[in-house]
Amino acid sequence: MQSLADTYRLTLPQLLNGADITLHRHGTPPTAELTLTPRATRHLAALARAPLPHLTRALPRLAANDDAHDTEAAARWKRLESAQKPVRACTLCTRHRSHDATDTAWVHPAPHRLVCPRHHQAAPDPRLTTTIRTWAAPELAAAHRGHQRLLRHPRAATTWTTARAITTRWYDHQQHLTHRWHTRLTRLIADSPHLATTSSASPDLLARDLVTYPETVTLARTLAVLPNRPHHDTDDALSLIAHRLGLPLLASNANDPLRAFLTHTRH
Repeated sequence: MQSLADTYRLTLPQLLNGADITLHRHGTPPTAELTLTPRATRHLAALARAPLPHLTRALPRLAANDDAHDTEAAARWKRLESAQKPVRACTLCTRHRSHDATDTAWVHPAPHRLVCPRHHQAAPDPRLTTTIRTWAAPELAAAHRGHQRLLRHPRAATTWTTARAITTRWYDHQQHLTHRWHTRLTRLIADSPHLATTSSASPDLLARDLVTYPETVTLARTLAVLPNRPHHDTDDALSLIAHRLGLPLLASNANDPLRAFLTHTRH
C-alpha cells in the first residue's frame, strides 16, 4: 500500500481515500498492520491492476479476512502483539526488488529465513529498526544452508521447535555454550554497533535467536535423525549431540531440557 502511495506521490490516507477505502484508527509498521475488508481488497486489486488471486498469493495475510464485514470497503490499523510483529527485511534485497525505490520493508520470515546468506544481514527481533550485519559470523550463513537441508526431513518442524526451546533455555540460563555465544554476540555488536545502543532491549535479548542459530540448527538436525529408542539410550544420544555441537561432553542434570526431552519424549 505504501509503495503504491509513493508511486502516486500521495500519503497513505490519500491513496485509500482515492480508492474509496475508509481508513479507521492510526498506526505504523511494525507495531501495527493494516487489515482490509474483502471489498477493500478488491478495490486494492483494481488499483494495483493485479488479479485478486495473484495479489492474495503475494500477500497471504490479505486472504485472512472473512466476509462478515463486507458491507464497506474499509482498512483498519490493528495493533500487534510482540510475537506477531514483523521484522526488517534485508535492505539490499528490498532495494533490488523495489528497483532502488526503498531499502525498508517489513516481513514475517519463516524460521529458515532468519539470515540472508547473500547479503549477510538478519533481523531476529521486531524491536530492531536496522538489520544486523553477519559478516563477522560466517557460521550463520552455513547454518542457513543446514536449515534448508533440515526442511527435507519429515520431522523438521517438530525438531526445530524443540531445538529452539532447548537452546533458548540454555542461553537464558547460561548453560553449555555460554562462552561461544558471548563471543559471537561480541563479534556481531562490533560489526553492528546499533545493537548495543537500541534502548528497547539489551543486545543479549535482541540478538538471542541469531546468536543461538547455528547450534539450534545443529541440534534440530541431530534430533531429526535420532531413532526412537527406549530412554536408557539417553547417554548415547547426549554423546552424539555433544560431538555434533563441538563439545567434549554435554553434562546435564535431570532438569536440563535436552535430557528431559530425550528421557521422557523418545519412547
